[in-house]
Amino acid sequence: MATDLKRTPLYPLYADYPGARCIDFGGWELPVQFSGIQKEHDAVRQQAGLFDVSHMGEFIVTGSEAEAFLQRLTTNDVAKLADGQAQYTLMCYPYGGVVDDLLVYRIASDHFMVVVNAANIGKDFEWMREQLTDDVTLENKSDELALLALQGPNAVAIMALAAGPFDCGKLAPFRFATEVSVGGVQTLVSRTGYTGEDGFELYMAADQAQQVWQALFAVGEAFGLMPAGLGARDTLRFEARLPLYGQELSARISPLEAGLNPFVKLDKGDFIGRDALLRQKTDGVPRKLVGIEMIDRGIPRSHYPVLTADGKPIGEVTSGTQSPTLKRSLGLALIETGFAGLGTEVWVEIRGKLLKAEVVKAPFYKRPPKEGAL
Repeated sequence: MATDLKRTPLYPLYADYPGARCIDFGGWELPVQFSGIQKEHDAVRQQAGLFDVSHMGEFIVTGSEAEAFLQRLTTNDVAKLADGQAQYTLMCYPYGGVVDDLLVYRIASDHFMVVVNAANIGKDFEWMREQLTDDVTLENKSDELALLALQGPNAVAIMALAAGPFDCGKLAPFRFATEVSVGGVQTLVSRTGYTGEDGFELYMAADQAQQVWQALFAVGEAFGLMPAGLGARDTLRFEARLPLYGQELSARISPLEAGLNPFVKLDKGDFIGRDALLRQKTDGVPRKLVGIEMIDRGIPRSHYPVLTADGKPIGEVTSGTQSPTLKRSLGLALIETGFAGLGTEVWVEIRGKLLKAEVVKAPFYKRPPKEGAL
């Protein structure tokens, strides 16, 4: 593995896991797995998994006009946030393509944290800097902060022991608390995640990340906690139909084409990309992101062409795999709207062969109702 790749503060701990295998992920040396993708995927669905996602980017936006700045920059309604609340949203170009999808955390009326995708840190920061107005300060804190994601049905039980007197279980989805002590380290704990399961994301100073990781495992092993890598993170988010930038979202794919309409508030007032998205909503999107299931034997992979029976190209697969939970060959595909109806037969080109598939409902997996999980 080339040594010029970036490494997270937790990289030295990977050596504690003999099965850990790292890959180059957008310029980062990150673990694709620790003990096996299927095993880690199952742990998150059934018990708990811990992800090192410290490669993600964090920007701090402050100033009297911070809310107005983010309101103009993003598609969701930042004005609806209260202190201690987070929001999923997107930044768009004027023509409606996506700069990035992100989380906005309101710490105070003049203090926000924006969390962006690792591969887009430089691009996003420059885009936001170009839109800056008076009385707004933008700081890139990505190198100073680490991020861990504790996900799975046993996440609440683990945090009950790890977070001392603070009851993280009382946090509602997309709510967060600052200054929560985890293993003696001050963390921001958020009831968010990217797996389709319950769980938390924990932000802390980069030089204290190892201490938090070890504290979570000290109490978590009794609850089946396992370290999990990028492979399981991808299969988990895929089953839950959570988009990945560069696949389901890009500069060439709008949020409406990706089916993210609930996060695009066209009635909130002006924002960058609103006019283009309003036209799309009025005229109808030319393409839609749909779920597909293979009827013929084969696995749909990213960028595989999707065609009609007579060979007319109608789109492409954005993500696909043999679902670890459902044991079905599934994909997400961005295809012409006229072929997006449930039950429509389409063909996927796999290694030069056209194999039959069917448009099916997505997300493929939804978390079952709460039960006591141990």
